[in-house]
Amino acid sequence: MSPERRIEGLALKVGPLGEHDRLLTLLSDDVGLIRLAVPGARKPRSSLAAAVPLTTLELQVGGRSGLLRVRQLRVQHNFGNVGQRLETLAAAQALSELSIALVAGDDPVPGMLSAVLIHLERLELIARRERESELGSSESERVDRTLATLVQGCVHLLALGGYGLPLQTCCRSGAALAPPIGNWDWRCSLLADEGLAIGAHAGAAIQINPSELALLQRLTRLELPERRDGGLMGPRPVWIRLFTLLECWCRVHLPRPVRSFAMVREAVANA
Repeated sequence: MSPERRIEGLALKVGPLGEHDRLLTLLSDDVGLIRLAVPGARKPRSSLAAAVPLTTLELQVGGRSGLLRVRQLRVQHNFGNVGQRLETLAAAQALSELSIALVAGDDPVPGMLSAVLIHLERLELIARRERESELGSSESERVDRTLATLVQGCVHLLALGGYGLPLQTCCRSGAALAPPIGNWDWRCSLLADEGLAIGAHAGAAIQINPSELALLQRLTRLELPERRDGGLMGPRPVWIRLFTLLECWCRVHLPRPVRSFAMVREAVANA
C-alpha cells in the first residue's frame, strides 16, 4: 500500500489503542478488511473522534511501515439510529462480526460491503419508525422484521464469503431439496458438518418442515418474503428456528465465533 491513499468503507469495530488513540477495523471494497490507527481519536475535541462503529467513512491514511494511520476522515453516513432499539443494535453488531469472520485482510470480497450496507439500512429504517406506531401488534412486527432481516443478511453474507449453506441439494443423497408444502410429516435435517439432508437424521442439529425450508430458500432473493398484504411471511417461532439453524452452521464452519448472536437471542426473547 502506498504511503498516502484514500479509502472508503464501513467502520465495523473500534477499540482503544494506547492512551488517546483508537484502533479502527474497516470493511472496504478496495482492500477488504483493514485495521487502522486513529491518532488522538479518544480526545474530546479531536477532529478524528467521529471514527465510531457502524459509520461509513472516507479516510485519508498514511504510514510507511506497521499500522497505517488515519490522517483525515469524513463521515458519509452514521447508522447510529440502530442503537435506539436493543434488537436492531444486536442485529447490526452481529452483521458486523459476521463480516469480520468472513473477510480476510487484503483480500476483498466483491459485494460484501454493499450487502452489509443494504441490511444496515433496513435495520435503521425499522429503528426509526415513529413512536406512535410502536404500540401493540406493530411492536411485534418490528421485532420480527429485525430478526428476519438478520437471518436474510446472514444467508447473503455467508454465500458471498464462501460459507453459504447448500440450500438446493440434499447433502446425503444429492436429490433436489424440493419441500413438499402441505406434507407435515416431511422433515429436513441440518447436519452441521455437511449441510441439509432430506429426512429426520440422528444427530441433526435441528430439523425443519417443508414451509420452513421453502422460506429459507426464498431468503437468497434481495427482498424479504412478504404476504400480499405487505406483512412478513412466517411467525416469530419460525424465524427463531431459522436463526438457530444459521447459528449452528456458523459455529461449525466459521473461523471465529459470532458472539453477538447470543445478544440477538436475548434481545428477541425480552422484546
